[in-house]
Amino acid sequence: MVSTITFQPTGSSELSRRLKELEEFQRAILNILEDFEEERRNSQRIQKAAVNLLEDMYEEQRKLTDTQRALMNMLEDIELERTEARQAKSLLETVNKELEAFTYSVSHDLRAPLRAISGFAEAVTEDYAPLIDDEGKRYLSLIRDNAHQMGRLIDDLLTFSRLGRQQMTRNQIDMAALAKTVFDELAQVMPERRLVFRIGFTPPARGDIVLVRQVLVNLLSNAIKFTAPRARASIEFGYLPDLGGGAYYVKDNGVGFDMRYVDKLFGVFQRLHSVTEFEGTGVGLALVHRIITRHGGRVWAESATDQGAIFYFTLPKGESK
Repeated sequence: MVSTITFQPTGSSELSRRLKELEEFQRAILNILEDFEEERRNSQRIQKAAVNLLEDMYEEQRKLTDTQRALMNMLEDIELERTEARQAKSLLETVNKELEAFTYSVSHDLRAPLRAISGFAEAVTEDYAPLIDDEGKRYLSLIRDNAHQMGRLIDDLLTFSRLGRQQMTRNQIDMAALAKTVFDELAQVMPERRLVFRIGFTPPARGDIVLVRQVLVNLLSNAIKFTAPRARASIEFGYLPDLGGGAYYVKDNGVGFDMRYVDKLFGVFQRLHSVTEFEGTGVGLALVHRIITRHGGRVWAESATDQGAIFYFTLPKGESK
């Protein structure tokens, strides 16, 4: 007996639906595969970024290590310099003490024979005057004058040597009032001179009034001294706000000097005029230079032979009223 299988044909609509489902399934699979691929690329980028970050961290660590090593070297250098500075300070203190002792010794040991020389010269002049002719009296007078000059030189050298160790007290200074006081004191000892003193615009300064007073004493006394050949001495003290950020000046109509030798002006024992022309120890302007330098300023001069001179100096500014 033969069995018969009957095929029921599937409708076209059912086939289309299944084909559509299959296409959607395939599309979903492709989307998933694309997502996997994108995730894989993202993972690779993350890995690369992580590797770069690790490399940067390693580089930063290397730089940090180098920086630490450099800082350690700098600290070692600073400590070495600090040790050397302490040693230099100790040595400087020792040298200063020795210099102070030497200065005292020079002062004491030189003054005694100078006083003796001057005293004996004066005694000979008084006790043996009838027995000494005019030339001999002139010689004795020269001995006394030179002994006094040597005494002034010792005083100036002591002042110069102590200046670097002298403590400074900075205060407001009325420069116009100080200059007038100094000039009046200097002019009193020479009433025979015709001295005209003018004070221009002078703002206050800030500094050690004792030291600044010494500056004015030296500059104004120089102006008075080097105007001696003039029948009428004209001296001026003032301030130029547009010069070097602001500079005080002392101007005179004296004999002046040759600017070719201006570099020697502020050195110790440097004189541009002979002692026979104008007395002095050759230390005064060196004192001025040291004092102004200690205040953080500068000093300079302008002149021409027989045309007077101008000395400029700067100081820290005071508070204007």
